[in-house]
Amino acid sequence: MQLRVMTIQDYDEVLKLWKSIDGFYIREIDDSYMGIKKFLTKNPKTNVVAINNNEIIGSILCGYDGRCAYFYHVCVKKEHRHKKIGKNMVDFVMKALKDEGATHINLVAFKENGIGNLFWHDIGWSLKDKLNLYEFILNSNNIRHLNICK
Repeated sequence: MQLRVMTIQDYDEVLKLWKSIDGFYIREIDDSYMGIKKFLTKNPKTNVVAINNNEIIGSILCGYDGRCAYFYHVCVKKEHRHKKIGKNMVDFVMKALKDEGATHINLVAFKENGIGNLFWHDIGWSLKDKLNLYEFILNSNNIRHLNICK
């Protein structure tokens, strides 16, 4: 297994991975080719893919705004879980963030995402219980779709 910085050339394979994950949310605009290209351009060093036998099996998108970093779309293909791939990707991005001067990272794990919440707890992340997360949609075309795999 190899880890490397994600590039826009990975888009089709990463999107395929995201669509294979049950319960994964994908947004129409933000997760489009142009949306991801814009995100990677603004954050060229803080996104990672995990590769096994020339196949992308994991990803993390990470944006850093100069004050705080945010993780998005943290996932590992189901058959490759429980092999420390997720932890290794987190460590990879955390090193890149330290090099950028970041001091802390936030992420969103949906409450119904039991596997994800267990993962973050197991690797030592803290659940913020004194925080409300609000969202305002500026573009109503940026619809969020939930993958339900069969």
